[in-house]
Amino acid sequence: MKRLIMVNGTMGAGKTATCNELLNIVQPGVFLDGDWCWNMKPFTVTAETKELVLKNICFSLNNFLACSEFENIIFCWVMHQESIMDDILSRLSLKDVAVYKFSLLVSKEALTKRVGKDIVDQKRHADVLERSIPRISLYENMDTIKIDVSAITAKQAANKIATIISETGS
Repeated sequence: MKRLIMVNGTMGAGKTATCNELLNIVQPGVFLDGDWCWNMKPFTVTAETKELVLKNICFSLNNFLACSEFENIIFCWVMHQESIMDDILSRLSLKDVAVYKFSLLVSKEALTKRVGKDIVDQKRHADVLERSIPRISLYENMDTIKIDVSAITAKQAANKIATIISETGS
């Protein structure tokens, strides 16, 4: 049975780093970061671009799910509302696919430290922190498996995800 592993969390929680580490563990697999579908200049959020991004994400995920070479399809994105995950799942062909949904939770202090470093290293814009902190609490009540990444590395978070997946037997 194939596995679709969805990972969400606020900006700066470590989704991309965790999923890159996870890909090293759960092979054969493929990893899609939803942010890659937003890589546009100028960055324009409209109803049209939102739908385009969702269509591109679902097109890619469906192709990965259909490919016999992949057993594990890893997808991460902010997905700060349950309805976003539900919308994506409703557009996918999930026959014989086990779906795992994880939220990476992070404390305000750890997030401030991580994003602050990224801002200094010019990997993120200065406004990310003020947009990210208010979203921390949105993940606490979602129908996902929670992993607190405040004091662990991306590799440790990936190992936790891999352990949970292997323990469920799918």
